[in-house]
Amino acid sequence: MTKVLQYLIGMLSVSERDLFNMVFSLVLAIVIGIIISQLYKITHRGLSYELTFMATLVTLAPIVAIVMLFIRGDLVLSLGLIGSLSIVRFRTPVKDTRDMVFIFWIIAVGLGCGTYNWIVVIVSTIVITILIFVIHTIRYGQTYNIDYVLVIAGTGAQKTSEITEAVEKYAKDIKVRSKEIEGEYWEIIFEIRFNKDSLKKTDSIIDELRAKENITKVSLLAPQTALPV
Repeated sequence: MTKVLQYLIGMLSVSERDLFNMVFSLVLAIVIGIIISQLYKITHRGLSYELTFMATLVTLAPIVAIVMLFIRGDLVLSLGLIGSLSIVRFRTPVKDTRDMVFIFWIIAVGLGCGTYNWIVVIVSTIVITILIFVIHTIRYGQTYNIDYVLVIAGTGAQKTSEITEAVEKYAKDIKVRSKEIEGEYWEIIFEIRFNKDSLKKTDSIIDELRAKENITKVSLLAPQTALPV
């Protein structure tokens, strides 16, 4: 086994230390990429979760590390690499700004592993992991007011004032976003704001509105930030 390793080292024209550093950098980048991808999976909220993004997080770190191993202080090679990368166009849209944070984190890990800054990579990964868990646990930045869209449609006589009074009993704030009338059919769209207490009474709003005359449809639409997490 030792002879085979020595033969490979001689064929590759690298020292044992350089070979160990390269292999360790790639393995470390893969391991930390897996840890970061699992952290993303555990702390993810909303509907924008994609399985392919998990694989991207795992593979991106060693790829960036390989790029840094190629350069290794060679200015000419780095300029050529920048020129070749400028040809590539990335058109994949980032649906969540939080996804971009993880992408930058993975790139930073790859840069650190490719330049043999292993201690910095490990310590920073531990610190950022703790930070993300704390933010996820305390739900940092979550607002106490939640905006919904209320769509009310019906036929016949339209009584906007009565509808508004009924909604105002439950909502913290209410605004008419649009109003459409076509023959006997009409539709009114409200933007309403709930707090934590009034949010529990959404069923009461729908039931009361449905009980009124000439109302045929009541829809309460929640934005992604209002969905339970």
